[in-house]
Amino acid sequence: MSDPSANSSSGHQPDRQSRRSSSRQSTTVNMIYGLRRFLRKDHTLLGILALITGLIAGFLVVGFREGILFFHGLFFDAPGERLFLSVAQLPWWQILLVPTLGGLVVGLLIHKTLKKAHPEGVADVIESFTLRNGRMPFWSGLRAAFINMLSIGVGASVGREGPAVHLGAVLASGISQRLRLAPPLARTLLACGVAAAVSASFNAPIAGALFAGEVVIGHYALKAFAPVVLASVSGTIMSRAYYGDFPAFVLPAHGTISYLEYPTFILLGVLAGFCATFLLQGIFKAQKIAQSLPLPPWAHPAIGGLALGIIALALPHVLGVGYGATEMALNGEMALWLLLAVLAGKMLAVMISLGFGFGGGIFSPSLMVGAMLGGAYGIVMLSIFPTLDAGSGGYTLVGMGAVAAATLGAPISTALIIFEMTGDYQLTLGVLLAVVTSTAVTRQIIGRDFFTLQLAKRGLDLKGGYETQVLRALKIADVMEAKPQTIAPNTPLSEVRIRIQKSKTGKLFVVAADGALFGTIRLTELGDMAFTDKQDGDKTAADIARRRPPLVKKDDDLQSAIRKMTDSGESLLAVVKDMETFKFLGTVEHMHVLTAYNRALLASRHEEHDQ
Repeated sequence: MSDPSANSSSGHQPDRQSRRSSSRQSTTVNMIYGLRRFLRKDHTLLGILALITGLIAGFLVVGFREGILFFHGLFFDAPGERLFLSVAQLPWWQILLVPTLGGLVVGLLIHKTLKKAHPEGVADVIESFTLRNGRMPFWSGLRAAFINMLSIGVGASVGREGPAVHLGAVLASGISQRLRLAPPLARTLLACGVAAAVSASFNAPIAGALFAGEVVIGHYALKAFAPVVLASVSGTIMSRAYYGDFPAFVLPAHGTISYLEYPTFILLGVLAGFCATFLLQGIFKAQKIAQSLPLPPWAHPAIGGLALGIIALALPHVLGVGYGATEMALNGEMALWLLLAVLAGKMLAVMISLGFGFGGGIFSPSLMVGAMLGGAYGIVMLSIFPTLDAGSGGYTLVGMGAVAAATLGAPISTALIIFEMTGDYQLTLGVLLAVVTSTAVTRQIIGRDFFTLQLAKRGLDLKGGYETQVLRALKIADVMEAKPQTIAPNTPLSEVRIRIQKSKTGKLFVVAADGALFGTIRLTELGDMAFTDKQDGDKTAADIARRRPPLVKKDDDLQSAIRKMTDSGESLLAVVKDMETFKFLGTVEHMHVLTAYNRALLASRHEEHDQ
């Protein structure tokens, strides 16, 4: 006979196994759901995307730099950064031909492949962040990156860092659009792409994170700080994996800086501010000259390339990014006359290159201009005061930071880039003094930096601070009243009187049969006719309507609405489709504008402080 206890034990064994299996399945399911909830949190998602964006952006920046070197080798037989040494050995016709034909190709590519019909860079990133919630066209951005690469490759006197920033932003925007991220997340990821590109370009992770906050975001948002730093670090890791962890420039040894030298740094900052101002004004002056030529826009880079080649016949140092000549100035390998000659030639070359439509940035050229200015200034100062401890290389470094900061309008991140590029922090106070001084001088004269000037030339005024940008980001369509009371132009005055007395706003909108705004009638404008019919006669709404009232378009921003309300003294404006048909769409009220602005401002502050 079988043992009952054994049967009982064997009978319960499958139940225990089933319960254990069910428990394991339940645990697995809970872990999966827990992981999903964890990944759905904005912080976690942004952290993962920032890491991925930083690594890919670092890889793209490396590819961008190598692409430039490939074109230098192809067109100028130049193996490294010192492009001018190879150019000096070339026949004169090649020095003229390469930038001229290259400019022609660049112009045609811009005309045929870019919707904006102009080279794209950091200004477009700022515009996208401020006005388009971080959305940028992906494939157009990649085409712009190639055009920028080719521009530098054929010798245009422009920088590679601005295009790299644009490329990193395009990547980040592409990821956010692919994943359909909400606008706050998309904007933060855009800043991550910018930070990664800057850090990979300069081997400067700290400066990369601060550049994104100072130039693109416009403030150091607490919620964005962690993912931006993560992207910046990962971009640097990718760059260092390829190039190694070496400073871009090695500064010659110098003594401990005495506080007696600080006035010389301030004076250099003043000179750098004037130099940056002249450079910026010259770029846009060259742009006007190019636009005045009786030639199509796609031919402008070819004309600029020819002029660039003529300058390079005497001063090959002006071609390309210019880091080779900058390194020579830092090492004290250039005489005073050559420093001054290259300073003048480089500024002219940058004005022509950017003014005539080549693609590229402004940072590297401003570093080189600052190096020439600082090097020449150092030689002069040392001839007057031989005991100065900074040395010629020290003043060269200070000049680099001062001109670049004034040009970009980014004193904090520029100073950090200088420190991280050289690994030399002994000149910290000198660089900061010069940077602050030069930025103040340029702001006093122009009032803007290079990027906001570019946007202003395109009709996009982003000046005015963060609160103003909130107003500009909101559109009339977001706050307008779509069903206001209207009357026809042939409405008798007696009915107008009744309608306007019942109106809550004391204002009527006269709309024609085709939907076009005919005019407005205010209670105050009726005067005595508002309460008596003695003057009615055969008068209609058309006879007393104000034919040219202040109005706004549906696509206008709230800042323009507030400006028109202030100028006209009216709190209720008509909204039309456009200024051709004047099709009446509705009204916008001052109170609704302020309410929408306050809500958007509070939302942005909550986003900034992670509330």
